[in-house]
Amino acid sequence: MSDTPPVIAIEGLHKAYGPLEVIKGVDITAKRGDVVSLIGSSGSGKSTLLRCCNLLEDSQKGEITFKGEPVSWRGSGHGRRPSDAKQVLRIRTNLSMVFQQFNLWAHMTILQNVMEAPVTVLGRDPAKVETAARGYLDKVGISDQADKYPAQLSGGQQQRAAIARALCMEPEALLFDEPTSALDPELEQEVIRVIKDLATEGRTMLIVTHDMNLAHDVSDHVVFLHQGRIEEEGPPETLFGAPKSERLQGFLRSTSHG
Repeated sequence: MSDTPPVIAIEGLHKAYGPLEVIKGVDITAKRGDVVSLIGSSGSGKSTLLRCCNLLEDSQKGEITFKGEPVSWRGSGHGRRPSDAKQVLRIRTNLSMVFQQFNLWAHMTILQNVMEAPVTVLGRDPAKVETAARGYLDKVGISDQADKYPAQLSGGQQQRAAIARALCMEPEALLFDEPTSALDPELEQEVIRVIKDLATEGRTMLIVTHDMNLAHDVSDHVVFLHQGRIEEEGPPETLFGAPKSERLQGFLRSTSHG
């Protein structure tokens, strides 16, 4: 298995908005089955890094490689863009993103939300997609909510619907952008349980989170970002148990509200 290329490899990534440099040369690798968590203060570049990873944001420098296939670029600096639209679509459909604010279509039922992209984007057979979608809703524990609309569900149920929707694309990896930060603590636990189950199954995941317990419990590798650079990284037991950098020690102290 060691010769299998990583699902995601980011090397020397730089991202700026005008003169403001948000990511300053970051390397991240996620092999098949790896769960990599990105932690750090607000504004450290975590979410931006995730959005660059599935090409929702253009980066100015550095390489992004998906299963051994580098993203092809044209132009340079602020003019750099992916040059192959088909490649972008292929990578995006294989890196399903779960957002902080669920992003469900309000006018569609939960089942329709989960089925929409596989049917319209991937052109899959609706009957087969419906069977898969119901299976994923069952997996995240809301199969009984399939015919309701997003507004009829709690935040925790909506986020689980968003995870089912991501899974229904049958992606190579899941990208979570603060999946629990918009939720009340008791609803947060429902979503965390689902993410833990996915980690146990050996799914490849990149998780941006403010929840240190989640990062500790599910990750194979944790990356602490500070002002757009990797300040420290390693296995969770080292990073949380024996942090080396003063910045990480301070960050963990500020987040350890029990």
